[in-house]
Amino acid sequence: MINTPIPRLDRSPELRNCLLKYARLKSGEIWNDPDGKHKVGCLDAASQTEIEKLMDQRKASLAIQDPPYNLVAFQERELNEYIRWCKQWITTTEYALAPDSSLYVWLGADQKSGFQPLPDFMLMMRQTRFLARSFITMRNQRGYGTSKNWMAVRQELLYYIKGSPIFNVDAEYTDIPKILRGYYKEIDGRITENMERSKSENIRAGNVWVDVQQVFYRMEENVNGCYAQKPLKSAERIIRASSNKGDLVLDFFCHSGSTLVSAEINNRACYTADTDPVYCEIAIRRLERLRETGKAGWQNRSPFEKEMQHDSELKALLAETTEIDEGKQLTLI
Repeated sequence: MINTPIPRLDRSPELRNCLLKYARLKSGEIWNDPDGKHKVGCLDAASQTEIEKLMDQRKASLAIQDPPYNLVAFQERELNEYIRWCKQWITTTEYALAPDSSLYVWLGADQKSGFQPLPDFMLMMRQTRFLARSFITMRNQRGYGTSKNWMAVRQELLYYIKGSPIFNVDAEYTDIPKILRGYYKEIDGRITENMERSKSENIRAGNVWVDVQQVFYRMEENVNGCYAQKPLKSAERIIRASSNKGDLVLDFFCHSGSTLVSAEINNRACYTADTDPVYCEIAIRRLERLRETGKAGWQNRSPFEKEMQHDSELKALLAETTEIDEGKQLTLI
């Protein structure tokens, strides 16, 4: 089995800078899909001008935003500054969405620091025109904690709407079989229970997701180099429930490109962006790889595998990372 991973780029600035020369986008530029379906912009989510350039007067029915959580990766800001920045990209998101549309926001809660920034973000959203609909929790297989606290194995997802967007109930059934009996209810004078009333053999998705596999290096969809990669199954669940085929989906923090790839698989268009040219390149390459091979990621290989074969500087930097603990190097979530 070929094993050519790269370490997390947020922890390897020298490697990230070396990969910049392979990025086809520079700041302010937009890649247009040759198939005329998607766009990837090296843009600032908080810039109205840049988002207007990306949208080109088109409106989306769904946005899935996964901003840096202000916790352990990328640039950590003062909480008030972080919330001010969130207000800016929420404003650009609202501009880009249709009058009847949905917004999902992945966000973290630091249990060592008053659970910030989650409650602060929630309070900020009350000042917007978005209406809160649900607070979803996705369970991670691994977590962090100490002998003096509960292990943190959750990931928060906030669901908001504008107007009266669609919600496709039939699209969000899980793989979990319906095995628990109970919940009796009188229907037409007869007492029935839940197994009898529903035609499906599986459970509908609720606001606690325990059936989504967290991405790790043995999975085909794994994208080495990225941090906090979201599972395709989570993006697909959102896309199928809150959009229709042919609709436009937004993601202003593309990172590993999970929303872009999920949109391609589910016959939606996607306009996505990231401020970092390297992550934009990874997202584009992931889409191209899906179309060329049918594979949604690189498992334990690298998006820059070809460059690794002939770039001596890149080879030297990767050699330095071999001292990193293998578990940390390959566990990119």
